[in-house]
Amino acid sequence: MAEKTFCEACNRNFPNQDALNMHNSAKHQNISEPKKNHAKTIFIVIIISLLLIGGFFFFNNTINGNSIANPNNSGEVQKITLSFKNYNYYPQTITVKEGIPVEITLDSSIRGCFRTFVIKDLGVRQTSSKPSNTILFTPDKKGSFVYACGMHMGTGTIIVE
Repeated sequence: MAEKTFCEACNRNFPNQDALNMHNSAKHQNISEPKKNHAKTIFIVIIISLLLIGGFFFFNNTINGNSIANPNNSGEVQKITLSFKNYNYYPQTITVKEGIPVEITLDSSIRGCFRTFVIKDLGVRQTSSKPSNTILFTPDKKGSFVYACGMHMGTGTIIVE
């Protein structure tokens, strides 16, 4: 059986396979690569999209209305409003008292993953879908704790005294 010695890209015949191979490597070396790269790019985009969508559903704990505090006997609630400034939460440091409910409002400048508020060491993870929603928790231990967005891109410190 005769070897294929015809270049489909430029419609030329060659006397043997070696000549065709030399021609292809000199003139058409990138013909098959874009298809491979294109398929690889599509595959990577699909995988990343699936991971992002899956992560959203896995970590989504949305507040549908205003949270109601379990106030202490005095009815006192520590209210804090966080904003977005210089690509991070503002203020960067929050000081609160142990055992007194804390109500955090994420104002309208905060968007995207920053609307999911996490204090891992205090067991807080809530998404505030709009500024009228509040994040409510009662710190039960003293110390300095990191607070972050859902993707840990923005961070700050909460000090419980």
